[in-house]
Amino acid sequence: MLDKTQMLKGILEGCILEIIHNQNTYGYGILEILKKYGFSEITEGTIYPLLIRLEKQEILLSELKCSPLGPKRKYYTLSEKGEKERASFLAEWEQLRNSVDALRGGNR
Repeated sequence: MLDKTQMLKGILEGCILEIIHNQNTYGYGILEILKKYGFSEITEGTIYPLLIRLEKQEILLSELKCSPLGPKRKYYTLSEKGEKERASFLAEWEQLRNSVDALRGGNR
């Protein structure tokens, strides 16, 4: 049987890039947005290592900003490389979605 977690691993990075493209935000904010859109199984333990990796790959840029609720937060933005990665993800996602829809007989 297919494990939903395995499927999510493949698309989570692209979803995070899309979130950051739409608004500069911090790790917990990303998690809250993902949960709002139905990604309820994602945890901070999944998000933060991914953000660190994307920053090391220069896909994300970060800046510490003051928080009204405590210590400074690390806000993320997409680098130029990140924008290209996002565009590539969206193109690949569209192609995959179209292929799956075609296999299922299109929109029923």
